[in-house]
Amino acid sequence: MPSEPYQPISCEFHDVLESLATKARRAPVVYVGDDGTRHEVSAVIADLFGRDGVEYMTLDSGESIRLDRIVTVDGVKLADFQGGVEG
Repeated sequence: MPSEPYQPISCEFHDVLESLATKARRAPVVYVGDDGTRHEVSAVIADLFGRDGVEYMTLDSGESIRLDRIVTVDGVKLADFQGGVEG
C-alpha cells in the first residue's frame, strides 16, 4: 500500500511529545496504522527521530509511528495544533 505524503506536525505538538518522552511517563496513544485502522496503546515514548523527511516516534514496545498518523497522545489531540505546521 503506497504511503501518503508526510504532513509535518506543528512545533507545539512536537513539544508535547518531547515533554512526554523526557518524563518517560506511560500515556495513552491513539494513532492510525499503515493499513488505515485505528490503534490505541498505552506506551512510553522512547525516541523521536526523522528519516527521509518523515518524523517518527518509537514506543517502548519498539513500534515506530509516523507523527502525522497520531490522533491523540495523553489526551492531547494533534488536530488541535494543525494551525502552524513548521517544525
